[in-house]
Amino acid sequence: MADASLAPVAIETGRLLMRVPQAEDRAPLHAMWADPAVMADLGPVKNAAESDMAIARHASYAPLGFRALVLREGGATIGFCGLKPGAPDTPIAGMLEIGWMLAMPFWGAGYAREAAAAAIAWGWANRTEDAIVAITAESNAKSRLLMERLGMAHDPASDFDHPLFAVDDPRRRTVTYRIARPAGL
Repeated sequence: MADASLAPVAIETGRLLMRVPQAEDRAPLHAMWADPAVMADLGPVKNAAESDMAIARHASYAPLGFRALVLREGGATIGFCGLKPGAPDTPIAGMLEIGWMLAMPFWGAGYAREAAAAAIAWGWANRTEDAIVAITAESNAKSRLLMERLGMAHDPASDFDHPLFAVDDPRRRTVTYRIARPAGL
């Protein structure tokens, strides 16, 4: 876990606190990564050790604006969202990528959109990149719809076969969405 005293400032929305992962986030994030429904479009489920490695990797993205998602009312950790480096060995390597993942009980309540919109706004205010990209499996209709609701547009020229998935895995075909920095920001 990251040292909270060295952590970037939290991002707050009406319902969410987006902060560097803390020790208390470990169990809910482990449960999320172990849930086959959550991971259906994202990759294999993770055991505790693999989840700990993912938490550490995500905590390292905090300076880019990547955070654990915590409900302001009640304090439940429901997932993560924010900006990170584009996936290595892909056409988005080196770009600023937004990603999100929520535990299944919190799907459909608008939390992902609220967090992603806040992360994008944070990016425009704190980063210099001209665009933010997002990727998902071509078949992940829910994430693609969210990308569109965020104002992102499909960039077919940047679609690719993700090297982390086997050639016969239906999640291998990956689509890329992009949003350009608004004029004046």
